[in-house]
Amino acid sequence: MKALNYVGPFNVKVQEVEMPRLEHPDDIIVKVTSAAICGSDLHMYEGRTAAEAGITFGHENLGIVEELGDGVTLLKKGDRVVMPFNVADGRCRNCEDGKTAFCTGVNPGFAGGAYGYVAMGPYRGGMYTSSLHSNTPKDRWVKSTIAGQAQYLRVPYADFNALKLPPGTEHEADFILLADIFPTGWHGIEISGFQPGDTVAVFGAGPVGLMAAYSAQLRGASRVFVVDRVPERLRAAEKIGAVPIDFTAGDAVDQIIAANGGELVDRSVDAVGYQAVSGKGDNATEVPNIVLENMIKVTRACVTPALVTPQQRRGLTLGTGQCNVKAYNRQLRDLIIAGKAKPSFVVSHEISIDEAEVAYDKFDKRVDGYTKVIIHPNGGFQGKQPPVVASTL
Repeated sequence: MKALNYVGPFNVKVQEVEMPRLEHPDDIIVKVTSAAICGSDLHMYEGRTAAEAGITFGHENLGIVEELGDGVTLLKKGDRVVMPFNVADGRCRNCEDGKTAFCTGVNPGFAGGAYGYVAMGPYRGGMYTSSLHSNTPKDRWVKSTIAGQAQYLRVPYADFNALKLPPGTEHEADFILLADIFPTGWHGIEISGFQPGDTVAVFGAGPVGLMAAYSAQLRGASRVFVVDRVPERLRAAEKIGAVPIDFTAGDAVDQIIAANGGELVDRSVDAVGYQAVSGKGDNATEVPNIVLENMIKVTRACVTPALVTPQQRRGLTLGTGQCNVKAYNRQLRDLIIAGKAKPSFVVSHEISIDEAEVAYDKFDKRVDGYTKVIIHPNGGFQGKQPPVVASTL
């Protein structure tokens, strides 16, 4: 089958790899209809991680059940399913507490596992069998791929991990976002301590940032401010009713306070991470701590900025951690089905797997309107290629 594999920094290739196979009675094989490219994939693509050549990318996966292990009881062949990006066994203490992002049963010596990401399995287009099923040797690699930017995917603990969707193809671009960015954006708002009527500042108008802003709007925020420098992304934020803040036009904190009637905001969310930059154009440089500093400056005292950092000041409590997708994906699915949420506004491109190499390059450079890219490894969906807009970066 075709799969998108890492070759080296800024280099991915569509290659032929071994088809996945059932490895345990609790497994299913899914024919992937949609797999999204995530900003986290760019960390590996840019050579920022310990990823080795040959790892198959892809942790945002949706498709049709093709095969089932004998132990699978809640699914049947032909079911349409979407999987959380974090693999969980549903049996450990953390899973029982709803903290599926920190499952202790799928990654030896570490709390948490995920499809298609370095050190989250560990993965190299596969996963130690023992990290999924304790009755097998620790040094045995599972040969079948367990990453989703491919035509087929093996899903472990399928009854627990796979969320059933209505049959057909409706809402495909909405439902694929249930794998990661819609629940993750919702999670950012959740751990910020949000209450209806709050004002919210979201730093970063990439896919997760836009989902955080959208989640705040859905949950009744009075005003939402979104900080970025990419014109297309700021326009997307404006379209959902958020106030766009271009940090290249002046200090972001000053702009937010001025737009908020001179007041600090009630909540803030970091959707940028360590790749935050300061400055304009060719003079822009990475400043990993700038978002944290701005959040501290712009958020009122005694509330919870949502980000990943150990720093604390002014009585602020910091909410951190990966999203427990299963805590939110069922209710978010039902919001989509009911017509009350349509997160696919963030999707800029829908492509075939053969176009994925170019898509990574464009997405990494934030050019030509690339915001959220959906790959259809087995075809069957009309492509989405918006008009090319020259970047102002």
